[in-house]
Amino acid sequence: MNNSTKFLRPFFYHIKSSHLNVPRRFYAAPKRFYKNTNVLYNDGKYEVTLDHRKLKTPRGNPFLLKSEPLAIAVATEFANQKETIVQSAMHLSALCFTSMDNPNNLTKPEMVNYMLNFLPTDTILYQTEEDKDLYELQKNEWDPVIEWFNKRFDTNIQKTPSISPPTVSDADKMKISKYFLSHSEDVLYGFVFAVDTLKSIILSCAVIEQHISADKAVTLARLEEEFQLKFWGRVEWAHDMNQLELQARLAAAILFVHFNRSEQFVKEKLIV
Repeated sequence: MNNSTKFLRPFFYHIKSSHLNVPRRFYAAPKRFYKNTNVLYNDGKYEVTLDHRKLKTPRGNPFLLKSEPLAIAVATEFANQKETIVQSAMHLSALCFTSMDNPNNLTKPEMVNYMLNFLPTDTILYQTEEDKDLYELQKNEWDPVIEWFNKRFDTNIQKTPSISPPTVSDADKMKISKYFLSHSEDVLYGFVFAVDTLKSIILSCAVIEQHISADKAVTLARLEEEFQLKFWGRVEWAHDMNQLELQARLAAAILFVHFNRSEQFVKEKLIV
């Protein structure tokens, strides 16, 4: 297991009312200790405040963002907490904390390599021919996304009808790697979170590049499971909650990428 694997669980915390910088272990959900949240602009950066306290990272670093919409979104996550703070539902805050503190000292190449390792096991590349109805469903729903991905990145990635992993050429890996490496570290954290949520680098790129919606991406990632549920039935609430959780995680990843990437694009325009 490499260090990048540790990233799969976002950097959640046990929150203390004084400075919010104690690592989370197995504690009861902390009580909400603040009444109001706000966003302040200071020297080109945005800060989040909880009453009179400035939010800090778990390592005690200043919580500073370049993107105003992202800062507002984080403040909103804190504002939406009720009597207790449900950290596991605060995906944008967790992503921000993780990208700021980089607790596992990950580099851009390590994050990119982690995502590339998903390609041979990508969810939508495995299409079974043993069940005709399922295969037709997979072909109709997944093939157009694979086709889009190959056109978008000038690759030739093919699906597999067996348990044997598809072959991905070094040339194709280089093209995809170049795309990811063109982004900042902050943006890559969002991509990794999306890939881990969907178990698919192809679906993640499709949704972040606005080829498909977040709801559609989750539906496609769960295609085989939903197909099987038609025969075996659904566990009341459980499957619906799982789908909603995936949608929430993916939505956070998409927002995190676009908020950070839009800031990057603005800077590039100003330089030009």
